[in-house]
Amino acid sequence: MKKAVLVSICCAFLVVIIYIAAAQRNGRRLIPAAENVIDSMQKKTREPLPSLKNPHLLVKKKERKLELYDGEKLIKTYNIGLGFAPAGDKETEGDGKTPEGEFYIFTKNAKSRFYLSLGISYPSVDDAERGLRDNLISKQERDAITEAVNSKKAPLQKTKLGGEIYIHGGGALNDWTQGCIALVNEDVKELFDALPIATKVFIEA
Repeated sequence: MKKAVLVSICCAFLVVIIYIAAAQRNGRRLIPAAENVIDSMQKKTREPLPSLKNPHLLVKKKERKLELYDGEKLIKTYNIGLGFAPAGDKETEGDGKTPEGEFYIFTKNAKSRFYLSLGISYPSVDDAERGLRDNLISKQERDAITEAVNSKKAPLQKTKLGGEIYIHGGGALNDWTQGCIALVNEDVKELFDALPIATKVFIEA
């Protein structure tokens, strides 16, 4: 009897290990990083950010990190969560992917559903060209996106390429968004207060 119970426990443990390994291969994080758990359980004493002269953001999707720079100097690193299907570049509306490439902040929303948010200028000109080539958008839509990006305005947000990609609050424990970049509320407030419209955002795989 004891042997049968032991075998059952071992089998169940093996199934869990296989499931976690398969999920991680697909780019999903089932077990939050220790620093995320700590960050969610207690408020840290924060040093105010210095005055930024030439800020930009670098998002490292694989590492689930967002880095704030002032010129060449790294100022601070934040933990992030991504879209629910984080592996690969965003292609279409609803695919759950966080886009990759060079963007800029085109709006700041103080009334976001997720505390505060910074709008990222997806789709880019390259995305628009791909969308036209793949018959996802029309030439008129491609031209409108290109004109908006060249003017540092909001590109079209409601095409088959998808849109409405934001840096926002709500928590960074896992990959839960529709393609946005999520931080804990205290972190996004820090960025919201520090960054101006048109700040460059680089997102890499």
